[in-house]
Amino acid sequence: MSNGGLNLTLKVWRQKNNNSKGSFETYPAKDISPDMSFLEMMDVVNEDLIKSGKDPVAFDHDCREGICGTCSMYINGRAHGPVKGVTACQLHMRSFKNGETITIEPWRATAFPILKDLVVDRGSFERIQQAGGFVSVNTGSVPDANAIPVPKENADEAFNSAACIGCGACVAACKNSSAMLFVSAKVSQYALLPQGKVERSDRVMKMVDQMDMEGFGNCTNTEACEAECPKGISVTNIARLNREYLKAKLSS
Repeated sequence: MSNGGLNLTLKVWRQKNNNSKGSFETYPAKDISPDMSFLEMMDVVNEDLIKSGKDPVAFDHDCREGICGTCSMYINGRAHGPVKGVTACQLHMRSFKNGETITIEPWRATAFPILKDLVVDRGSFERIQQAGGFVSVNTGSVPDANAIPVPKENADEAFNSAACIGCGACVAACKNSSAMLFVSAKVSQYALLPQGKVERSDRVMKMVDQMDMEGFGNCTNTEACEAECPKGISVTNIARLNREYLKAKLSS
């Protein structure tokens, strides 16, 4: 180790596409700065692979600020890695020890088919959102911010639910690959606000139906989803989703 850099061994899942058989490949990560993010470390490893004429490891990334939710990867058996409340792009290499072996895998879920290496298709989340995760209204000009009174408690809860970035860590952490935390967060952010109440029955039924169609598993209340969620989305949203769904079914 030179200049305080880390020398690590990476065991990375490599898979050409969803129809191919994948396997772990071992790569060295040498002289890695402890201040690098995990994705920056992956960039360094990929540069070395390219220089040696090898195919770089494919992984998803965009904002690298913990907002977009695309850096979905399992790191040492944990969604987004060992540090609670951060995405993989916010995970720094000082969280690991010199000489450590790090195992990196993609999300494992039927509804998240592998595209290549660590990249999975999370289009199922988009289709659930498109099924009902919106408010149908002709807004016209921008309304005054205080035109519709909203209790602060409701506003705060709706904001906390809306913090979900759709990364899929909840699905990856769940033994059943359930998407209930994601769907419940999207249902809650509208169910708690006046603007979302008009379509609340249709919304919850359509989104839950789409979730089932995508092949996600059932929720069995182990709460692994909340424990691994980088934004700390609460499982109380799942209870709200169940109430909303029951009301919609009884009134339909």
